[in-house]
Amino acid sequence: MANTSAKLRQTIAGMDDEQLPVPRHRLHGPGHFLGLYAAEHVAATEFVIGAAFVALGATINDILIGLLIGNLLAVLSFWLITAPIAVKTRLSLYTYLEQNMGELFSRLYNGANVLIFVVISAAMITVSATALRVLFGVPPQDMPYPTSASFVLIAASASVIAVLVAYYGFNVLSEFASICAPWLMVMFTAGGMVLIPALNEALTGQTVLASFGDFVDLAGATVFTGTNAEGEPGIGIWEVIGFAWAANTFAHFGLIDMALLRYARKKRYGLCTATGMMFGHYVAWISAALMGAATAAFMQTSIAVVSPGDVAYLALGASGFVIVIVAGWTTANSNLYRAGLAAQAVFPNTSRTKVTLIVGAVVVVGSCFPIIYRSFLPLLTYAGLLLVPVGGIVFAEQHLFPRMGMKTYWHKLRGAHQNVPAIVTWGVALVFGFGLNLIDLFPFYYLFVPTWILSVLLYAWLAKRAGADGDWPEAEDRLAAFDEAVKEHHRELALREATESFKDTSLLTKFIRAVWIVIGLVVPAVLAWRVLFNSPDLAAYYLNRELFYSLTIWCTVIYFTFAWWDLQRSKGPRRAATSAEIPAE
Repeated sequence: MANTSAKLRQTIAGMDDEQLPVPRHRLHGPGHFLGLYAAEHVAATEFVIGAAFVALGATINDILIGLLIGNLLAVLSFWLITAPIAVKTRLSLYTYLEQNMGELFSRLYNGANVLIFVVISAAMITVSATALRVLFGVPPQDMPYPTSASFVLIAASASVIAVLVAYYGFNVLSEFASICAPWLMVMFTAGGMVLIPALNEALTGQTVLASFGDFVDLAGATVFTGTNAEGEPGIGIWEVIGFAWAANTFAHFGLIDMALLRYARKKRYGLCTATGMMFGHYVAWISAALMGAATAAFMQTSIAVVSPGDVAYLALGASGFVIVIVAGWTTANSNLYRAGLAAQAVFPNTSRTKVTLIVGAVVVVGSCFPIIYRSFLPLLTYAGLLLVPVGGIVFAEQHLFPRMGMKTYWHKLRGAHQNVPAIVTWGVALVFGFGLNLIDLFPFYYLFVPTWILSVLLYAWLAKRAGADGDWPEAEDRLAAFDEAVKEHHRELALREATESFKDTSLLTKFIRAVWIVIGLVVPAVLAWRVLFNSPDLAAYYLNRELFYSLTIWCTVIYFTFAWWDLQRSKGPRRAATSAEIPAE
């Protein structure tokens, strides 16, 4: 028995970390997830989505209330659906499916993931290219396809850089993305504040708003008018709620974000997604819509064809180029990395780096087509509809099966080659969901709800018929032994990796931190406040706006320089922890 246990631990030690649950000593507290979700969900495509709500004809009241409700539902979905399963299994969804659903199911699912992440990556890079287009004087790309060789060159070049970063430096980029979050939050808000006086002057002849009611009236009259791009009544509050809830369906109902939340110490850290949902998908969408409407009025064109680069430049000056490029690249790279992982699961004999380059080549081509980022809003919903049934299948295994007398990991215990109930459930759910969309029997943005419910119930029924309530005592003993060996491996790993908590309290570090907080964040916020509330006439407004443009670019340079410096100092020397300091599993 001792030899068997030793051999098992040796086998586990040779496995990739992704194939094992996350060990306790690598778990994170709430601060990690607050920053992570803020960085992930305050992205360059917020310019696209904000403009889409304007073009679709939402009213200001529908936006203020509908986005609030929809994003609260999204936070609750992360908290009540994704986080409990992630914390219980400590596995990414990719690994869970590979170990419990069979090779065919896993390859089909990961193939769908490759397609989705390629589209998202291409859209993000195209958004970045629109900023570079403005910088180099390339004409706007109003058609679905590129109409300028220069734009193709810019988009392709930006794509190549993103692919190379995903290939070589994902860890560095992840750190960079984490320090971007506070700056992105401030700058998205500042952009809307800077352009509000211009909108108000065009409507009322005055540049100063007297109250929040004045803001609501202004936004309702100039931005969220309730009339769509064709001059017809636009979408209502139910559509706004539905889109806000469905925008990240693949991440919460579809359980993609098990990959992130498996590192959470507690299930309630799922609530930390609020930084992404309530700011990135509430404040940033509204602010981006205000910026887009003001830019369209300034350029005397439709908001549907205004590029994010034009919007960011008018709202933020030179800093606008930075926000679009950085936000686009950071999000694109994380999705490129995910696409590489998913592609490797489809082609397990090919290295991740090689498949990342192959996937990257597709992204390079896709990023040259503006139609991809302009279709981002429905693409997100379709992506959710495609992946949500898989989330329902896993939810059924983890929550329904124990209550129905069935084994959670029945397919692994039985040793079958394929999980036929899972394959059938996914196929039926896709036909059901897309069929409802085709016959227009159910609101488009809510299709994921009945599709998910069907997948949960159908899989539970099919699995029971397939014998998921059976007994496999030998297999269960082997699984229990494996779990115990994993805990022992994690204990040994913790002794090698765990270090004493380090907190740099030196005067230099405090000075560095004060610089990037005050100059990088507070000063731009104060300048934007000055533009909004201290511009009694157009002359004062233009003067204050130019001051904002001139100073914020230097504030941006200082912010990233000192924030990166602070990050590097936080990685100072650590003392190895003793066995007594390692928490028990």
